[in-house]
Amino acid sequence: MKKTFGLFLLALLSQVAVAQAGDEVLFRVHGSNTVGAALAPACAREYLAGIGIANPRIKRTAVENEYIVYGKKGHGTDAETVLIEIAAHGSGTGFAALAAGRADIAMSSRPIKRKEAVSLHFMGNMRSPEAEQTVAIDGLAILVHPDNPVSRLSIDQVARLFAGRISNWQEVGGPDMPVTLYARDENSGTWDTFKSLVLGKTHELSADARRFESNDRLSDRVSEDPAAIGFTGLASVRNARLLAISDNNTAAMKPTAFTVATEDYPLSRRLFFYLPPVNQTPQAAEFVAFCQSQQGQRIVEQVGFVSQNIIAFSHRAPEAAPPSYQKLAQKGQRLSVNFRFAEGSPQLDNKAFRDLSRLVNYMRQPQNRDARLYLVGFSDAGSEARQDLLLSRYRALAVRGALLRDDVRVTASMGLGSMMPVAANNSESRLKNGRVEVWRLDDATEIEDVASR
Repeated sequence: MKKTFGLFLLALLSQVAVAQAGDEVLFRVHGSNTVGAALAPACAREYLAGIGIANPRIKRTAVENEYIVYGKKGHGTDAETVLIEIAAHGSGTGFAALAAGRADIAMSSRPIKRKEAVSLHFMGNMRSPEAEQTVAIDGLAILVHPDNPVSRLSIDQVARLFAGRISNWQEVGGPDMPVTLYARDENSGTWDTFKSLVLGKTHELSADARRFESNDRLSDRVSEDPAAIGFTGLASVRNARLLAISDNNTAAMKPTAFTVATEDYPLSRRLFFYLPPVNQTPQAAEFVAFCQSQQGQRIVEQVGFVSQNIIAFSHRAPEAAPPSYQKLAQKGQRLSVNFRFAEGSPQLDNKAFRDLSRLVNYMRQPQNRDARLYLVGFSDAGSEARQDLLLSRYRALAVRGALLRDDVRVTASMGLGSMMPVAANNSESRLKNGRVEVWRLDDATEIEDVASR
């Protein structure tokens, strides 16, 4: 009874705080703590500044993980306070709030589930490109205490640790010390992602794991416990230490700006805003568009996630790569975008449609106008290598055709089938292997040299 009354009182205090802050709610954003703890408030503040709201500020309410972002509209005694409400209690709560009419945007750190999309059918197709908007890329960070000597683990080892099947650090090359487990709570999209990408259908989280609603609080506890292992979003590493992660036979990687932007890191993931296609709140739609803009993506970087603004990187080819790919890596720079597809199909996924626009804008920048692009297609492993090769070529051609329609010069492309996987082909993340890499070369003769090999 006391607990119920306490929750009621907190909710009441939150409503009072909002009422005192202003008299016009532009829109309400509910869902993922990963997205809502820093990114959504920071974007909301800059959005308000961009539409002429004076002195926008972020304020925590009396309820943990809830915020209002507010400022003044107008001048003098006629000025009104306008605000945006943000409640960050987990991805599932965002879709529930949409269904109940308590939110205009859902934040999520995993794709919408089929049952959630079905429950929201009256709002339109929630899996359409219009509804599903990737706002940032994140790497699921596997964290240990800074003094833990273990530097890398496979996904299977991480799964067995969190399932309690590995109970002492000595079993994975660490000190003789019992393992303590820190995990996100059941409402968290970070938990859903971890469950899908790490535990899968084989493992269950140990009952001994300590659960947290907040990424930051979990990370802080890991950094204080020498025996700890935990997982958070990349923006919440703080004072803990990142481990490099491998997926079966793939190379172990730490999440970096490049490996996460390309989604090559085995535990990379997309962070979403879901905007109902039917009866959209105009300001909510404007806000999502702002977050997708170059300015919005710079805010993504500032709060610790990886933006979708395109950057060129020098990239070393794997030793097992074919000669044509080795030559490409020597001559060109790889761009921080991979185009991905529906399973077994050359059809671009929702994020890829916006990435096309980003790539077009990147190539129209003055310093890139004389550059050429080279596309490399891949597939996940199917039953026949010949079909894999054809699918990889079709995917590269599909991206090439879309870019040529916008007068972007793509001199050549190639398909490498299921070579050079970035994820295990027997895992749920195998779709990452079906991709098209984008390479930038300054000299057309260099592209011809690569294409001839």
